[in-house]
Amino acid sequence: MIRAVIFDVGECLVDETREYGAWADWLGVSRHTFHAVFGAMVAQGRDHVDTFREFRPGFDLETEREAREAAGRPETYGEEDLYEDVRPTLRQLRADGMWLGISGNQTVRSGRILRELFTGEVDLIGTSDDWGATKPDPAFFQRVVEAAPFEPAEMLYVGDRVDNDVRPAREAGMRTALVHRGPWARIQWTTEEATRLPTFRVESLLELSGLIAHFNGAVR
Repeated sequence: MIRAVIFDVGECLVDETREYGAWADWLGVSRHTFHAVFGAMVAQGRDHVDTFREFRPGFDLETEREAREAAGRPETYGEEDLYEDVRPTLRQLRADGMWLGISGNQTVRSGRILRELFTGEVDLIGTSDDWGATKPDPAFFQRVVEAAPFEPAEMLYVGDRVDNDVRPAREAGMRTALVHRGPWARIQWTTEEATRLPTFRVESLLELSGLIAHFNGAVR
C-alpha cells in the first residue's frame, strides 16, 4: 500500500515561469528566445544549464546565483507561484492519512522558502543542498527513503521528469507519478519510458487521492 507521498518542487509544486523569465532578464536576452532555446535543450536531453551557456559561455550557475543575490535580484518564488492544485491536494492527502514530503534539487535559499510555505503541512522538507546529493543520483533517493518511516514500495514520488524523478525513484523501489506540466513533462510525455514507468500519469495533482485509494484497495 502507498502510505507516503513525496513531491518534487520545480514544475510539480512550483510554476517556474517567473523565475526563468528573471534569468532571461539577467542574461540580457529576450524571454521568447530564452524559452525557445531552453525547450530545445530539454528536447535534446541536454542539461538545462546549457541554455545559459548558449548566451553566456562559461556560465557558472552558483556564481551567477550569488551575483544575483548581491545585486538584490535573487532567485525566488512564493505563494503566487504555486500551482493551483497544490494546497487542496496536500489537504486531501493529509485527510486521507498520508505521510507527506517535499524533496527536490533545490538550493539552501529555496529550502528556506519551502519551509516558510509548507512547514506544518508536510512531514519532510529536504533539498539536494541539504543532503549533498542531486537527482538523479541514487544517493538522493536513499536520503528520501531514510527520512520516511516506510518501506520504499510504500512511498510515491511525484515529479515532472522521467529522467530526474520517475526513473531513479522507481530504481530506488518507490512507486511514482508523472505530472503532465512544465517543459520536461510536455516533451517526454509520449516517450516509451513516460508511458511504461510511472505507477500513475496525471494531468493534475488532484487526481492522486483517488488513484492512491484505488491502488490501495486493489492491493489489499
